[in-house]
Amino acid sequence: MEIKNFVAEERCARADIWLAERLENKTRSAVKKLFDGEYVLINGKAAKPSQPINSGDKIEVRLPEAENYSAKPEDIPIEIVYEDGDIAVVNKPQGMTVHAGNGNIDGTLVNALLYKLDKLSGINGVLRPGIVHRIDKDTSGLLVVAKNDAAHLSLSKQIEQKSCKRSYIALLEGILKDDGGRVTTYIGRDPRDRVKMAVVPPEKGKLAVTDYTVLKRYRQGYTLCRFDLHTGRTHQIRVHARHMGHPVVGDEVYGIKKQKFNLNGQLLHAWKLELTHPTTGERMEFEAPLPEYFTGVLNKLDEI
Repeated sequence: MEIKNFVAEERCARADIWLAERLENKTRSAVKKLFDGEYVLINGKAAKPSQPINSGDKIEVRLPEAENYSAKPEDIPIEIVYEDGDIAVVNKPQGMTVHAGNGNIDGTLVNALLYKLDKLSGINGVLRPGIVHRIDKDTSGLLVVAKNDAAHLSLSKQIEQKSCKRSYIALLEGILKDDGGRVTTYIGRDPRDRVKMAVVPPEKGKLAVTDYTVLKRYRQGYTLCRFDLHTGRTHQIRVHARHMGHPVVGDEVYGIKKQKFNLNGQLLHAWKLELTHPTTGERMEFEAPLPEYFTGVLNKLDEI
């Protein structure tokens, strides 16, 4: 185990912010794990991420040894839209979990990536190698994967600074009155069901901002929308769609359970991804067409 020692030269309101600025090879989630595991000591005592650091404080950080991947490679068909030595862009199918957790041990995107790609970043640990951001199991579409730690840090920073742009397409229940707008709320755990997320008071959640644009209205009572994320909260679009009074079609968690279509999940697709390449600095843009089950529903609505 590597141990790093620091002496604070000035005050900082939060220990996690102070430490993240000094551990340049660690993401914010990795820094949080150091605090959770009591690997950070301030003046000899286990530190909390929210506690302040004062000038003269002695900070000790214990960095655990890197672990080998615990996920196993599996020969699962996946569509790799783009790949080079630093990143890969994948079009994830509906029904595939991104990484292990909540009872999903195999059959995940990570299992498929370990088989298809020659390497993945290790910053996110043994269960989530390469994973910079996620999309829900029953949401399809694009996500970028890091093949080394430097690329991972660059992409994480782009997401944090909102220069990595992500756009989705969804079919919503009902007819939206406005042609577009912005939804700004705070999202946190639903106090009545901890498995779900919900719009909550500011002190109970994190800021969530989503722009929406109406693409088409169907007289049968549906609206096709584009969503542009400004933040990346868990289930953000699905929660905001419900908050608007127009849940995503097929979303049995946040929407209508008795659906008119034979769907295996919500009609929500990560359609467009825009990012800056971690090494070359080139601005890159990717698009993934709507899957057949999604266009099939739209075609039926057009025929009626």
